[in-house]
Amino acid sequence: MTVKPDWLRVKAPQWERVGNVKEILRDLALNTVCEEASCPNIGECFNAGTATFLIMGPACTRACPYCDIDFEKKPKPLDPTEPNRLAEAVRRMKLNHVVITSVNRDDLPDGGASQFVRCIEAIRTVSPHTTIEVLIPDLCGNWEALELILQARPEVLNHNTETVPRLYRRVRPQGNYERTMELLQRSRAYAPGVYTKSGIMVGLGETDEEIRQVMRDLRVVDCDILTIGQYLQPTQKHLQVSQFITPEQFDSWRTFGEEHGFLQVVSSPLTRSSYHAEQVRTLMEQYPR
Repeated sequence: MTVKPDWLRVKAPQWERVGNVKEILRDLALNTVCEEASCPNIGECFNAGTATFLIMGPACTRACPYCDIDFEKKPKPLDPTEPNRLAEAVRRMKLNHVVITSVNRDDLPDGGASQFVRCIEAIRTVSPHTTIEVLIPDLCGNWEALELILQARPEVLNHNTETVPRLYRRVRPQGNYERTMELLQRSRAYAPGVYTKSGIMVGLGETDEEIRQVMRDLRVVDCDILTIGQYLQPTQKHLQVSQFITPEQFDSWRTFGEEHGFLQVVSSPLTRSSYHAEQVRTLMEQYPR
C-alpha cells in the first residue's frame, strides 16, 4: 500500500479509556463501524467515550470494493434484543449524542428501517435527552421505509454520497447517485425539522471540479451538513488510493461549501461520516428547526 503522508498520522490512543468503551461493547455484544470499518479515528473517539453503533450486522449484503465490512449474501435474522442492548450502551456511556448506522440489508423488505425505528425508540425511553443521528443505507429506493425512519424523528438523517457520479460504477457498484440525491431530497420534504447530512470520500481519482459539483448537487436537495475525508485503503484487496489530498485542498472545499449554504462542512484528511458528530448539538442551537 502507498506510504501515508505526515498529515494522516494519528496519535496513539489512551488505552485505559478505549478499553472501557470496548468492555461495554463486548459486554452488550454490540458492533461499531469504528471497529468493523477500521476507522483511523477509533482511538480519539473511544478515548472521548463516543462510538458509532453498527446495527443489523456485522455482515453486509453488498460488497463495495472500498469498504472493510464483511460481505454475506444471506446474513443472520435481525436480533430483537439489539435495540435494548444499544440503548443500555448509550445509558452506560452517558452519551449526549449517538450515531446509529447499519450494514446494507437488501434481504429485508424494508431494508432494516423498522430496526432503526426500534433502536431510536429504545434510546428515547432510557435517555430522552440524547440526540440521535442515523446513518442509513439507500434502502433500495423504498421511500415508505425512509418515511418510517423519519417518523421516529431522529435529529439527523445521514446518507453518504461517497463519491462522484463518474466513479460510482467502480466504487459503489450497487449504489446509484440519483437515488442518493432523491433520498436526501425526500428526507427534507418528509421531515423538514430533521437535519440532513451526507459524506464524500476523496482520493479515488475524482477531480476538484467533480467534488464541487457534488457539493452543488447536495445543496440543490437542501442538504445541511457535509463531511469530506480522505479514502484509505483498508487492505491490499480493496481499491487503491489514487492520491493523498492535501489539508489545504480540504480547507478550500470547506470554504466553498460554507459559501454555498451548508450549515456545517467538516473537511479534513481524517474526517469520517460521524467524526465529531456531537457538534450537531451546537448546530441545532445556532440553526433551530
